[in-house]
Amino acid sequence: MKTGVEQSVYAVLLLNMLPERAVLDSEVISEQLGASPTYMQKLLRKLVSADIIKSVTGVKGGFKLNKDPEDIRVYDIYVAVEGQQSLYSSSGILDGMLELEKRDRCCILGELMEEAEASWKSVLKRETIASLTEEIQSERFAGNTAELQSWINEKMVV
Repeated sequence: MKTGVEQSVYAVLLLNMLPERAVLDSEVISEQLGASPTYMQKLLRKLVSADIIKSVTGVKGGFKLNKDPEDIRVYDIYVAVEGQQSLYSSSGILDGMLELEKRDRCCILGELMEEAEASWKSVLKRETIASLTEEIQSERFAGNTAELQSWINEKMVV
């Protein structure tokens, strides 16, 4: 998994901290996340295509959430950035090792990987932007979140 998923989740978390009619510019988001502005644009376009965020054009343009944070699952962001493909693809090594006939071919590692992938997908589907926002607004990060909110208030466009 590339850093694009991580950057996309945190970009959506930033957008969730905006007041209702405000937006953040992609350059501001990339600055905060330490990402390349062109790469961040690419990620934001993927999130727009997935209807997770909305692009607002014009002088006061930028990005904002397109859904309620309770309806945005971390898995949705993962799929928007990485796609639906499996993380594992068998190259047929076991078939060659055991000299299996075409009709008998299998990949026991593939079966294990499918099970592992189903488990982590289940966790990503359980967590939402709302639950992650709740976590970063907890007592654990209280001082830091206040500073981040001040930064957002300074950088947002209304």
